[in-house]
Amino acid sequence: MGTEQKRSLFSGESNFIVDSKRVIYTPGFFARSALLHLQEIGRLQAMQPHTCTRSNLSSYLFFFVISGSGIIKYEEKEYPLEPGDCVFIDCHKHYSHSTDARLWNLKWIHFYGPSLSNIYNKYLERGGQCCFKPRDIAHFSSLWETLFDLSSSSDHLRDMKINEHLASLLTLIMSESWHPGIRNKTSKRRNLFQIQEYLDRHFHEKITLDFLAQKFFINKFYLTRIFRDQFGMTLNNYILQKRITQAKQLLRFSDLTLDQICVQCGMEDPGYFSRIFKKVEGISPSVYRKNW
Repeated sequence: MGTEQKRSLFSGESNFIVDSKRVIYTPGFFARSALLHLQEIGRLQAMQPHTCTRSNLSSYLFFFVISGSGIIKYEEKEYPLEPGDCVFIDCHKHYSHSTDARLWNLKWIHFYGPSLSNIYNKYLERGGQCCFKPRDIAHFSSLWETLFDLSSSSDHLRDMKINEHLASLLTLIMSESWHPGIRNKTSKRRNLFQIQEYLDRHFHEKITLDFLAQKFFINKFYLTRIFRDQFGMTLNNYILQKRITQAKQLLRFSDLTLDQICVQCGMEDPGYFSRIFKKVEGISPSVYRKNW
């Protein structure tokens, strides 16, 4: 495979502290520079209480507890871990994890990618926690098994497949790790879904925060904060996204002029519309229409 050659090392370790099996993986240059890529994957059975401490690793760590219990210390906080608990942390920061007398059994994945720091920041913005208990650990276990098999295979597409499954892992983490303080506010969440439905139907109209707060009987400052928590973006950005999507639809599949499209998308100033469209899409509305 020339300069793109990849190497992996299967290692089984057994001593008085742990019994573990791992694959140390070396991705190709393309994978390191452009894809989510695996660094190490393995499983561990503790043989006696111990602590593992690390910091300043260019890596992100996901692991889940199969059996036993322990704690993880991360960002000066301590979190107890039980069977079924998951951990997702940035290893650039100092962390340590320890099994207690109920010796634990873990499965872990160390991975990295050029965009992973931005993804992790978005994860935190959406209420993601370093420790969480998913509804069904089986989905995570299945992904771990697939990645473990891929890492020790000779599949010539394994870097691309690893990227695919790591992306699935991140999606699953995002969906399962919602902050319980947000999740439990069911009455407010119902209001927000009503607001979302209203925005989906009326995005082309003039909509203000004060108007929404009055219409849906909700404090506007609370609405601003909780909308971002629930949908991962601000109210204004949500409306803008709907308007730009509608503009692209009309640019591609209608003969309307730019001025007419501007009005139908709820932006009456053509100059403003063009500037915002270019900021979002990277090209002007006229160039987008021509290209597509």
